[in-house]
Amino acid sequence: MKDTKALTHRPVPLAIVGGGAAGLFAAAAAASRGLGCLVFERKARIGSKLLMTANGRCNFTKDITPERMLADIGEPVASFVGPAIWACPPAMIAGGFKARGLAIRRMPDGRLFPASGKAADVVHVFGDELRNSSIPLLTNCPVTGIQPVKNGFIVATRNFTVWAKNVLVATGGASFPKTGSVGDGQDFARRMGHRVEPLRAGLTGCETNDRAIRAMAGARFENGAAAALIVDDSEVFRWRGEVEIEQWGVSGAAIYNCTRYAVRNGLRTFDLLIETPEGTWTVRRPVIRPLKEAIVTMGGVSLDEVDPTTMESRLVPGLYFAGEVLDVDGPTGGYNLTIAFATANLAVRSCKT
Repeated sequence: MKDTKALTHRPVPLAIVGGGAAGLFAAAAAASRGLGCLVFERKARIGSKLLMTANGRCNFTKDITPERMLADIGEPVASFVGPAIWACPPAMIAGGFKARGLAIRRMPDGRLFPASGKAADVVHVFGDELRNSSIPLLTNCPVTGIQPVKNGFIVATRNFTVWAKNVLVATGGASFPKTGSVGDGQDFARRMGHRVEPLRAGLTGCETNDRAIRAMAGARFENGAAAALIVDDSEVFRWRGEVEIEQWGVSGAAIYNCTRYAVRNGLRTFDLLIETPEGTWTVRRPVIRPLKEAIVTMGGVSLDEVDPTTMESRLVPGLYFAGEVLDVDGPTGGYNLTIAFATANLAVRSCKT
């Protein structure tokens, strides 16, 4: 039996709070770096929201250049995530999955999916990586607080605490709360003195009372387009992509990206011009669907208080952020997972040992 007097207490080098896209990629990056880490996940399984993405197919990145990706993301987000995406571009993300046995299907527009069409295959890649690297994973284990101390942080749960040298908050946004994205990471940041930008729906559908449009409920146009119009019908944004007609209004990639533009640019009122092979319609004063249904959360930890070259807090040394907990967002189509993966990678590469 070992002499317990000879044992010394050491902090875990990195505590990762959140077992979603950013947290899982961070754990894989820590394993490749040889950096000891521990992952906390509030739900019973990892990657709950990943399993939902792209209707369960998981469009995990897009096969385009970093320049094109950043141009599509737009400002002010592009300038912040630029260092992360240049350090971990889409080609590197795809190569990493392929090297770990994931067969990939490329769509004509560059979107990348598991060849099986099953998001579970992406989650299994992460699960295998954590198992093979002996990375401890604590599920059913919501973090209740993060306290900076002299030699790191105390990460608290309902039943125990962990001493960590570095902490990465990768808890996501506040959409689809049943997947575990409940805004707790933003609360942790706020308690440690950070400014948190208001959380809003970033990519979601629009409601309309237009009977002519709602009468087409169920129609789906893959080769559609939508444009955001301001008061004088001037077009300020356009995106080509899928358009779907719902019982309550309109959805699909073209619509989602227009609503993102409107919210990010503070358009309180706008119109939507919808173009499909079967006709063109204008939706006057659409109502954006609620945050809980949004693909991505807009808002989060203020970018002014995080170093874009490291993802480290400018206020609390050793504290890092990645993914949707930050005030970052991109178009639909693989951009947001790319942001999550790239910011997580940069944070882990920047951790001080």
